Amino acid sequence: MSEPAAPPRESGYSSPKRGILRFLKTQSDAPLEGIARALGISKVAALGHLKRLEADGLLERSYRAGKVGRPRLFFRLAPGAAALFPHGYTEMSLCALDFIERRLGRTAVRELLSQRAGEVADRHHARIPPGSLAERVGELVQIRTEGGYMAEIGPRRRGSVEMVEHNCPILAIAERYPEACETERRMFESLLGAEVDVAHRVVAGDPVCRFLVREKRALP
Repeated sequence: MSEPAAPPRESGYSSPKRGILRFLKTQSDAPLEGIARALGISKVAALGHLKRLEADGLLERSYRAGKVGRPRLFFRLAPGAAALFPHGYTEMSLCALDFIERRLGRTAVRELLSQRAGEVADRHHARIPPGSLAERVGELVQIRTEGGYMAEIGPRRRGSVEMVEHNCPILAIAERYPEACETERRMFESLLGAEVDVAHRVVAGDPVCRFLVREKRALP
């Protein structure tokens, strides 16, 4: 179930601050020097931006002992920062699904989710190249990122390709209707012509959604 995502609401911040927010969305917890290096600015400049975001309740800091010298300073997104990132048309979608469930039952909700996933798959099938598994997953990563999922290719393992999603625009829907997650997994299999297993889920409390994609095994 994928809708065009609303633009991130960190747009009111300067470019460095937006860069920090997006970097920490993908890294979850990072040292001051790592943040400065990622943005290509000095640690002093980075700290100034970080303090502003921290004052706005968007960041949390922690200290970790190093081998020598002062403890290292780390930052991570605060829970309140989740509202800055794309969440699609969550409230409207939830109201519609709740209405359908009350009138027609849970089965009708599952059928709607499946139908919607099929429509999304049909719209994007032509974009998936007839190439290697990595090429196909790479294009799916682009499609998902366009939908607000902040997807990327993860570590490659023998015989599989990993896709990681750092944001879940349909989190509120998935919390109430877990069927949405399974529907998306099956949609991935349809688009990629491959087997897709789920290793981690944001809805289950994990920091990311992680998918392991393998070529379909030949039937004996």
